[in-house]
Amino acid sequence: MMENQIDNSKPSALITGASRGIGSSVALRLAREGFHVFINFSSREDLARGVCEGIRSFGGSAELLRFDVSSSEEVDKAFESLKDRRLAVLVNNAGINKDGLLARLKDEDLEHTLDVDLKGAIYCTRAASRLMMRARFGSIIQIGSVIGEMGNAGQSAYAAAKSGLIGFSKSVARELASRNVRVNVVNPGYIKTEMTGALTDDQKEAILRSIPLGFFGEGEDVASLVAFLASPGSRYVTGQVIGINGGMYM
Repeated sequence: MMENQIDNSKPSALITGASRGIGSSVALRLAREGFHVFINFSSREDLARGVCEGIRSFGGSAELLRFDVSSSEEVDKAFESLKDRRLAVLVNNAGINKDGLLARLKDEDLEHTLDVDLKGAIYCTRAASRLMMRARFGSIIQIGSVIGEMGNAGQSAYAAAKSGLIGFSKSVARELASRNVRVNVVNPGYIKTEMTGALTDDQKEAILRSIPLGFFGEGEDVASLVAFLASPGSRYVTGQVIGINGGMYM
């Protein structure tokens, strides 16, 4: 079993849902930027451990932090363990998507989507803000979605969660600004992940026609924007919603 690599000399960044997709790309990039990275996961420890090994391979430092973002008790317990770990960045990336037309939307699917995508981000932001306010420094970055801005048929629950994340983040940005804690939302469009990989060629072609730049983004594209928002170079940026969607929504 791989030992966690701990480096208390570095500022820390916690990325939720970091075992794959956009989350893993963000974790790798922030480690390269000099952060000690906490890799959050809830079920796929094998994938999360692979991300840690990838970070270790280039001399970065990381450790695993398992908890379910939809449980306020687990979130609070996890963040309590970080109180002496110089938490400077939180990236709320964990999310699920239960597609389906509203008339057929099951209560349990609605609740699960809101619990993970919206309430999970709220729980983590609340817990992180307590640490960051005491330190009078921090950057909280929410990974939203273009769907939260433009909507999409069959994704009403997902859109509700991601749209709610925008209003929540703008409110919290105002609350935390006096303590030098910034809160911003990154809204990706179609990024190459397992989800887009499962699309048919016809589906991909239809989506690409809606993207002015004409191609899907990469996880590294989102990671570059997150790295900027985590850096001192973005010290005057808070309460903003930044799209990274190839021009799909303007």
